[in-house]
Amino acid sequence: MSIKGIAAKLLARRATERVMRAAMDPVATQLAVLQKLIAGAKNTAFGKEHGMEGVRDHASLIQAVPLRDYEALRPWIERIVKGERNVLWPGLPLYLCKTSGTTSGAKYIPITKESLPNHINSARNALFAYIARSGNTDFVDGKMIFLQGSPVLDKKGKVPTGRLSGIVANHVPSYLLKNRMPGFTTNSIPDWETKVEAIVGETMTEDLRLISGIPAWVQMYFERLLARTGKATVKEVFPNFSLFVYGGVNYEPYRSHMEALIGGAVDRVETFPASEGFIAYQDQGPGEGLLLVLDNGIYFEFIPQVQLSVVSGQLSGGHQSPIPNNQSPKRLSIGEVELGVNYALVLHTNAGLWGYEIGDTVKFVSLKPPRIVVTGRTKHFTSAFGEHVIAEEVEGALQRAVAAHPCEVSEFTVAPQPAPAAGLPYHEWFIEFAAPPADLSGFALAIDSALQQKNPYYKDLITGKVLQPLVITIVPRGGFAAWMKARGMNDAQSKVPRLANDRKYVEGLVR
Repeated sequence: MSIKGIAAKLLARRATERVMRAAMDPVATQLAVLQKLIAGAKNTAFGKEHGMEGVRDHASLIQAVPLRDYEALRPWIERIVKGERNVLWPGLPLYLCKTSGTTSGAKYIPITKESLPNHINSARNALFAYIARSGNTDFVDGKMIFLQGSPVLDKKGKVPTGRLSGIVANHVPSYLLKNRMPGFTTNSIPDWETKVEAIVGETMTEDLRLISGIPAWVQMYFERLLARTGKATVKEVFPNFSLFVYGGVNYEPYRSHMEALIGGAVDRVETFPASEGFIAYQDQGPGEGLLLVLDNGIYFEFIPQVQLSVVSGQLSGGHQSPIPNNQSPKRLSIGEVELGVNYALVLHTNAGLWGYEIGDTVKFVSLKPPRIVVTGRTKHFTSAFGEHVIAEEVEGALQRAVAAHPCEVSEFTVAPQPAPAAGLPYHEWFIEFAAPPADLSGFALAIDSALQQKNPYYKDLITGKVLQPLVITIVPRGGFAAWMKARGMNDAQSKVPRLANDRKYVEGLVR
């Protein structure tokens, strides 16, 4: 083992022990975070308006700070853009992170001097957790590639702005700079298709050992890499490739095609990064959930599934007011959650987000330490007929169908078809295959059967002849990439929405 490997093991053990000490006492850890947040923000414009100096605990926080989505936060952000200091957090933020909103258009999320370590250190701790449990340090002696946004930043008012991954790229620790790829010039190419070709050219002869990115875009990189090199698998190009780090989406729908491209399975580390904060990361084996980052600038609240309709109904695009406390859904602290219940995530952060409903839903698989799985989005569901199908259900149904009818799915999304030319309404599944199933009809029936088992409301609609079984529409190869590009979402951070409640997302997908 190299000196770097020995040092990495030592650092990993120490960091993981510290993280676990905090995670095993989640209530005390989160209360300490809350007290730091209040001390930091009580004299800001937001803190004064909301009487934050009187906040002592979770109950008083709920009384002082109502729930908000981005639209309700936007007026405060606009004050920051105009150069006003001490609005949501002391001073001005270091950056405004630009992200695409499904209902709000472009969103600008503050990143402060205090919140930046949450993004950087949590990503580091995810790798340390992997080293601590696996003992594998081989990747630290080779090259690492991070498919990410451009590090070249614009300005929004007086504050630099860019994509989260591009911002973080400007803060890569010095000990990683020699290992990290692609280089600054390649990473700064704005057009994704041009950029991925340049990345292939830069990396194809290197000793890549760790690859990180959203699966859909890594998949495209792999396909271009194999086309350029003439090799059959990624492992033939990078024989020492041993670790794939990803986040933002469920890996299972991509797994069969990714493993075909790679030439087998490699170790994976799942992360849950967001512009609003680094939420969680995988610290155990696959399928054991993601450890919440409890001790690094985020205080969490959780809204139970039975009240998610309140969130999605009241916190919707166009509303510029927070939810009044007397109309607010139940807001739980980390000490009040239960296993197996869907919750909407609410954040209070040292970036200046207060009562911020992030739009993701999670379910706890462990309480001590708190580990979660991501189950979907509060605004991404299909319920045109009252079924309220969520991402966890469609991804699970697809996974079971792929197991029964071997195939390789590159990408997919689901939308309702309420007014077909003939027959009953149905769910339409738009699927791009790398290798289609031998029996497409049987594959469709397998998905439908699995979805009925997972969602009793959907089953009732099928058996009651309100809906007919789902219909698969095959998307041509490259169709999703072209669709995302046409929507201005062809970058390394954009993700295909799994579900929609109408057909506006799928317009133009198949012509």
